[in-house]
Amino acid sequence: MSDLAIDVEGLTKRFGARTVVDNVSLKIPAGEVWGFLGPNGSGKTTTIRMLCGLLKPDGGHGTCLGLDILTQAEAIKRQVGYMTQRFSFYEDLTVRENLDFVARLYALPNRREQVERTMQRVGLSDRRSQLAGSLSGGWKQRLALAACMMHAPKLLLLDEPTAGVDPQARREFWEQIHALAREGVTVLVSTHYMDEAERCDRIAYIAYGKLLAVGTVEEVVAGARLSTWVATGPGRDKIATMLAKAPGIGTAVFGPSLHVSSADPAALRRAIEPLMGDPHVTWRETTASLEDVFIHLIQDATVAQAKEAQDRAA
Repeated sequence: MSDLAIDVEGLTKRFGARTVVDNVSLKIPAGEVWGFLGPNGSGKTTTIRMLCGLLKPDGGHGTCLGLDILTQAEAIKRQVGYMTQRFSFYEDLTVRENLDFVARLYALPNRREQVERTMQRVGLSDRRSQLAGSLSGGWKQRLALAACMMHAPKLLLLDEPTAGVDPQARREFWEQIHALAREGVTVLVSTHYMDEAERCDRIAYIAYGKLLAVGTVEEVVAGARLSTWVATGPGRDKIATMLAKAPGIGTAVFGPSLHVSSADPAALRRAIEPLMGDPHVTWRETTASLEDVFIHLIQDATVAQAKEAQDRAA
């Protein structure tokens, strides 16, 4: 197998007349943790399901763990751990019973020992007899992670695994992920949290089915070439409203401050100069954050999508 856990080109998936994933290419080295980001409905889940053999692409080709995604889907499934967005285990079974069921599905040898070892690794041993339905969100997350790693997969595909769990549970989850990566497991995790994206070796951002940016956080931020200003003070919300329809300018609220960004520094300066006279608002230039970049990317993608729709209708 090559040193790429995922090597796909031109992945495309359509549902009826709608193209959900549009010519996506990814090359993910083995042993790295990648963040997969994008707004709801951007194509993240569909891409993940094609990678793990649950959906057949309508276009494109490539390999996952050295196996052909078009012809060896069943073999891929046996070597991949896939954690879905929603908790998908039996709520009227205990933690141990759920894991035992999964171990049976994979026909694991020494099944009981495997279950015990997995529960111990993720801290579930003391909850072995608790019904899955009575677990909190963070403990359900641990159970789901335990189930998808019990057969020792080489690749983990995690679809928004930390949605709805508390910060402590998220931190513990990421400690587990990086521990697995140190053992050589490759991880692709979709998330909406910027702090989680910054924990990844690299990130990939998708919107409207199209891959818009790939690289380290530093590379993605630098590649956007954004000029960013911060406005702080009680007039923040009024400024955001006034700039809402300014073309090519994105705004994002961070506590008492407003970030204003654009890829055109001169246009940005022209837009904000008339607003700098308010004595209750202070302005300063700053470096763009990852969130500033993503707001910029989605705004550009939305404009491009609307133009494509107009062209098709013309």
